[in-house]
Order: sequence, then C-alpha cells, then structure tokens
Amino acid sequence: MIKAIIVEDDPMVAEINKRYLFEFQDIEVIGIFGNGKDAFNFILKDNVDLVILDITMPVLDGLEFARMMRENRINSDIIVVTAANDIEHLDEMLRYGVIDYLVKPFDRSRFNKAINKFLKKANLFSRQSELKQEEIDTIFNFKNQTEKDVEKGIQLATLDKIKSFIIESGKTSFYCDALAQELNLSKVTVRRYLNYL
Repeated sequence: MIKAIIVEDDPMVAEINKRYLFEFQDIEVIGIFGNGKDAFNFILKDNVDLVILDITMPVLDGLEFARMMRENRINSDIIVVTAANDIEHLDEMLRYGVIDYLVKPFDRSRFNKAINKFLKKANLFSRQSELKQEEIDTIFNFKNQTEKDVEKGIQLATLDKIKSFIIESGKTSFYCDALAQELNLSKVTVRRYLNYL
C-alpha cells in the first residue's frame, strides 16, 4: 500500500484532495496537515511515499518544507497543488524534484493524471532494478511522435516546421496571416495546425 499525506491549510481543499486520492485503491492517506512543520515532524518518523503539497501555508510553507525534506534525504515524491503560478515558485519546486505541479483551481482529470504518473513510476521502480529507455521515457512523458499519433490531415514535417518557428521566434502570439506568409503556407493550413497545437 502506498502511503500519502496531504499538506494543505485550506480544510476544504484538503478534503477534496483526500476524496480524489480515495479513488485510488493502492493509495492510503495516513495524514492531513495544515502546515509544513507538523507534516515535516510526521515524515521524520514515518515513511511516506507521496506528499500532496500546497505552497502558501502558515508556520512552514511548502517551499521550505520541500527544501527540508531534500536536505534530510527524505525522498518521498511530491505533487504540488497550489494557487502559486509564478515562475519563481515553479522553478524552485522543480529543483526540489516535484513530479507534478497543479494550479488551483484544478479539475479532477488533471489531478488523476498527476496521480497516475506517480503510480506508473512507483510501479516501474518496484518491479525491477534497471529500466529500458522506453520505460524511462514513460516516466518523463516523452513520446516520439509518429504519423499514427497525429490526427488525420496533420503532417509531422509541417507540424515540426511550425513548432520550430514558434519556439525560435520567442513570441507568444501570432497573427495567422503573418505566420502563413513567413512559413510560405496557406492561412487555412496554419490555422488548422495552430488549432491542433
């Protein structure tokens, strides 16, 4: 059985997280904490596989909690569930090795994806001591796209051309006409590919 704790100062959100986790038969919620200090004291004594962690909390916030976990070599997986959607918080949490980051309000399907990602990793790690590249790729959600993976009417070469241009330009928004002219494609084609992306 996978042991999980929820570290969340909003009782309503903590209850929602608990209900969502209850749907997963392999996961048992063994504690709910309203601040990072109480949760940290708990995980010093008890093994925990998964931490559902908020960032903004009283006494000890989620960033400090994650830092202390890693400094004490506590390797529990962390899924962040927070209202903090700024780059600084995300960057710092990624440095502490979080496996997913959900911004409130989130929907149940997104929460389930995060838990399934964790379960996939836990399952792979419990079965063997070495992994093939394809198995490692599933942990990092890396998937080589093939023509079969894209919807009908979408060609990978054109898709890659548009993606590369967007990334290299550094812009976050485009006019369809300008993009079509720049890439020497029709407006209809560019619109279809942008909708696909």
